[in-house]
Amino acid sequence: MNFFISNAYANDGAFVPTDSNTMTLIMLVIFGIFFYFMIMRPQQKKAKAHRELMAAISKGDEVLTTGGLIGRVAKVSDNGYLSIALNDTTEVVIKRDFVASVLPKGTMKSL
Repeated sequence: MNFFISNAYANDGAFVPTDSNTMTLIMLVIFGIFFYFMIMRPQQKKAKAHRELMAAISKGDEVLTTGGLIGRVAKVSDNGYLSIALNDTTEVVIKRDFVASVLPKGTMKSL
């Protein structure tokens, strides 16, 4: 009637149990290192590249916004806003953080 319970066999002393707290600590450290190199570090590098892109925006650059607008930077203000000329008559003001990328010169004319 012991279908669900396995029989216990005596140990001859060859197996020495390890400290489970040490193994748990080692596994946590390995998981933390894995988490850092697979998730946090690439995200930090991407954020740093975006901050450098935002700092390098100047008047005359052609930019693509996260909303999909393509325009030329008409004015850069100190408080973090950009004035972008979409065409000769239309300008919009956006926050500098919403620029997705800086496009090569002449992109607007080719569209």
